[in-house]
Amino acid sequence: MITIYHNPRCSKSRATCDLITSNYSDGKEIVEVIEYLDHPLTVAELQQLNMQLACPVRAMIRDTEPEYESLGLSEPTLSDAQLYEALAAHPILLQRPIVVRNGRAVIGRPPENVASLFVEHHTEAQQ
Repeated sequence: MITIYHNPRCSKSRATCDLITSNYSDGKEIVEVIEYLDHPLTVAELQQLNMQLACPVRAMIRDTEPEYESLGLSEPTLSDAQLYEALAAHPILLQRPIVVRNGRAVIGRPPENVASLFVEHHTEAQQ
């Protein structure tokens, strides 16, 4: 399954959805599109997504949104828990789009970033 956390008003998000449906969706995998502004993620879902992204929580946050400044999220002493709470309460702050496949996730900015989810990873034992 391919899951896309999507904002239809965002050109990068639309381009990523188009890229997946035209280049990577072969009809064998279900593509689930979640409009996260209408269906905000919980703190637990955000934590899971962050583990799949394998990045700092701050990398998930759009620092160009007015809410970023008004909530004081630039404060470096904020804990991850506080950042997750802000993302859950203000989903506009979530980077977009985020694409998940096979337990891994990437931020689709630029849209071509999603290609890494479709490259098979081989362990040293397989080589």
